[in-house]
Amino acid sequence: MSSRFPGLSGIRLKDLALLLLMLAMPVASASAADEPDLIFRRSTVFKWMSPNDKLATYGLDDPEVEGVACHFTVPEKGGFKGWLGLAEEVSDISLACRQIGPIKFKDKMEQGDDMFRKRRSLFFKKMQIVRGCDAKRNVLVYMVYSDKLIEGSPKNSTSTVPIMPWGPADANVQKCGDFFTQ
Repeated sequence: MSSRFPGLSGIRLKDLALLLLMLAMPVASASAADEPDLIFRRSTVFKWMSPNDKLATYGLDDPEVEGVACHFTVPEKGGFKGWLGLAEEVSDISLACRQIGPIKFKDKMEQGDDMFRKRRSLFFKKMQIVRGCDAKRNVLVYMVYSDKLIEGSPKNSTSTVPIMPWGPADANVQKCGDFFTQ
């Protein structure tokens, strides 16, 4: 019997799955330093023999804007596929960003720049939090969405952070329009 893939005729499916997992491992550990902080998880679907489906809430600080933190909640697939990291996660993600101290911009940015990015499936889907500036109102705008290689998802969430003084010592409020380019 001849194989449709002559170079793979001696490789078993189990060996191929193990090889794919090993190739994905360095990518996961290389991005671990950029991981957000897990705040908590709650089970949503009970599974008898494998991990439950969950909702997980994470927090992260904006790396380019001091004084802003965002929290997002994402569904995490359970079951054996979810446990192995092979399940494609759904695109339902909520987002809330707030001022947590005096706001200081570290550098110039472009409208819609990525603030955070994370894979939501082994190969093709990723979640992104992007930031922009509503210069007229001096408000930072954050949006979360997910996209796929072929088609994205219209599911999204938006959060805004008005730039305000943080106590009496913070009288010099920066204007976001001075730090964002079109």
